[in-house]
Amino acid sequence: MSELVDDPEHPELPEEGEILEPLRRAIGERYLTYALSTIMHRALPDARDGLKPVHRRILYAMSRLRLTSSGGFLKSAKISGDTMGDFHPHGDAAIYDAMARLAQDFNVRYPLVDGQGNFGNIDGDNPAASRYTEARMTFIAEAMLQGLAEDAVDFRDNYDGRLQEPAVLPATFPNILANGASGIAVGMATNIPPHNIAELIDACIHLIKSPGAADDTLLQYVPGPDFPTGGVIVEPKENIAEAYRKGRGSFRLRSTWEVEDLGRGQWQVVVTEIPYQVQKSKLIEKIAELIQTKKVPILADIRDESADDIRIVLEPKSKNVDPELLMGMMFRNSDLEIRFSLNMNVLIDGVTPKVCSMKEVLRAFLDHRRDVLQRRSRHRMGKIDHRLEVLDGFIIAFLNLDRVIDIIRYDEDPKAALMREDWDREHPRAFSEDDYQTPLPGAGELSEVQAEAILNMRLRSLRKLEEIELTRERDALREERAGLVELLGSEDLQWKRITEQLRDTKKQFGKDYAGGARRTRFAEAGEVEEVPIEAMIEREPITVVCSQMGWIRAMTGHIDLTRELKFKDGDGPRFIFHAETTDRLLVFASNGRVFTVSAANLPGGRGMGEPLRLMVDLPNEAEIVDILIHRPEGKLLVASDAGNGFICAEADIVAQTRGGKQVLNVKDDERAKICIPVSGDHVAVVSENGKFLTFAIEEMPELNRGKGVRLQKYNMARGKQGALELDGGLSDVTTFTWAEGLSWEMGGGKTRHEPDLSEWLGKRGSVGKRPPYGFPKNYKFK
Repeated sequence: MSELVDDPEHPELPEEGEILEPLRRAIGERYLTYALSTIMHRALPDARDGLKPVHRRILYAMSRLRLTSSGGFLKSAKISGDTMGDFHPHGDAAIYDAMARLAQDFNVRYPLVDGQGNFGNIDGDNPAASRYTEARMTFIAEAMLQGLAEDAVDFRDNYDGRLQEPAVLPATFPNILANGASGIAVGMATNIPPHNIAELIDACIHLIKSPGAADDTLLQYVPGPDFPTGGVIVEPKENIAEAYRKGRGSFRLRSTWEVEDLGRGQWQVVVTEIPYQVQKSKLIEKIAELIQTKKVPILADIRDESADDIRIVLEPKSKNVDPELLMGMMFRNSDLEIRFSLNMNVLIDGVTPKVCSMKEVLRAFLDHRRDVLQRRSRHRMGKIDHRLEVLDGFIIAFLNLDRVIDIIRYDEDPKAALMREDWDREHPRAFSEDDYQTPLPGAGELSEVQAEAILNMRLRSLRKLEEIELTRERDALREERAGLVELLGSEDLQWKRITEQLRDTKKQFGKDYAGGARRTRFAEAGEVEEVPIEAMIEREPITVVCSQMGWIRAMTGHIDLTRELKFKDGDGPRFIFHAETTDRLLVFASNGRVFTVSAANLPGGRGMGEPLRLMVDLPNEAEIVDILIHRPEGKLLVASDAGNGFICAEADIVAQTRGGKQVLNVKDDERAKICIPVSGDHVAVVSENGKFLTFAIEEMPELNRGKGVRLQKYNMARGKQGALELDGGLSDVTTFTWAEGLSWEMGGGKTRHEPDLSEWLGKRGSVGKRPPYGFPKNYKFK
């Protein structure tokens, strides 16, 4: 180590404990460099041409390969290879994926690449390998490059300095909004939906006429996005205006559908357009899962009958179902309706990221078009000046033709001789000396450019008619140059010329262009209301059967409840009652939780059913106490074996998940025992040690959840081990109407009725007395 430190060719190593640069600053500077690189050169598009560097380089590489829209195709591998080798030193797979997306008409509103072969589909299938596909530019891509050879934009060195690449494309239309963009940078992202070119150009023209136009005014020309897959936007207009004003927001986009009549009252729904960027195959899988899980009970089947177009058939379970109701449920539960987020975060000047409004984005494009116009005009003026200088030399040659021929024929250095000669000019110059960007020689001399042009002139051009043509060309160029000088000197003329260019672009890509008409429509943003399950299910009678081991099934129709049914070995009946497919069942468990099960989702009665524990999250240690048909307006009395309970409204305990709702809180040594419907004005309770008590139902509280209050008092007694134990416990509870008395089953099909229970009436929490004569010895009311 010491030798390395003393070596003058190596820098001195830091001493122990010495800090050359704080870690926080070092990491911060390096991360900032990485973040800026990601933002500027990868993720965010340029507001001027709407392209990211990779897309810009792909189009430029294709233009260098002369892949015009009217020319031939070339292998995609060659295109991605040239792009990677000359301009974009990243993976060819990433370049090919970017190029393939520009060719997908379901992803890009106005494709910039014309693909031949498998470039993927709306199902989400990937494109074929680049060696199998071919591509060329589209007519729209050529419009993006128009003027590139006329110094319309700045060029910069490529990654290794061998070549030059455009920093931005001229872009004759606002591609940033026409095709949209999406990307994730470091700490920021962008997501811009596509729009209609004709509408965008109308907004640009209005912005030229009224630079101070309000953001909301532009919505008269651009009402919203225009997605390549169509669909219906159901977002309120005020929300759309707010999104475009702030540059952030979202749009609700629905599928397009229609009802197809099958005759005899039968019908089916046909979806013809799906939301933007939704993969059809995954959409169908999700809807099939909805059918399997019966989340949309009124949907029977789904079929994909798509070919080149979209045709997804939704078949209802019954012809009596309302189509609007069916689609409302589908919009709520599937990607037939999505919310597309808007985040117009762009490089507003090619460098600075900014979340812009629609007006700011269009203004950036228009300023870019003005800059392009000025640069192309100056470039054209340079070409005109060069040609006028040549024409001036040609005219001198015609006026002194014999002398020119003599010099060329006999002089050893004709070029120098032509430049030295003092020529006669019978006609005035086409322009004065100030008209040229470079000064001309003396009044009688020829410039080097003029001399070179005369020497390169063909003999067949030495005709009298040629002089007339040159004079006519000179006059036309003079008039054109004067117009360019006037154009560059007037801002109003520049905006007028830009307006004319925009109108020409609109004629090219407007309604007459294939796919130029608006595809996405607008509709009222009607909310999908919460539909009760009864409205979605066809009402049919069933008989619910649940065995002792918890296997549940639904048998068709109302069968005889005393009929003998088949069960698994060692199992038998426990609950059997009549219900309907529209009912919801409340399952009360010994842990105090209530689970909700739809009767329509119960397995059929041909087999033994399915375990109820698989349908809800019922723990293995918990037992089923009771199964009741849910009454929306009804109330239940719940109680534990320790004698604690309360009254709860059924509407408050209906669970929406498999986990159910905790209603009655019980300790580890207790269990929920009673769950009965409330009917009447009094409560009758009997204990396991044979104490009978009645009290007014008003003495019980109504809760949503809790331990409850004491229904009946139980004494403590010494057990066999000498410990204090509860002498008895809750055996059964019922409710009744005092004026009508109470009836109970005595066994053997006999029933006893007690009209007057005054002897057993007391306060809640009392011990009670011996039961009335004839009360069952098992101390149960049923």
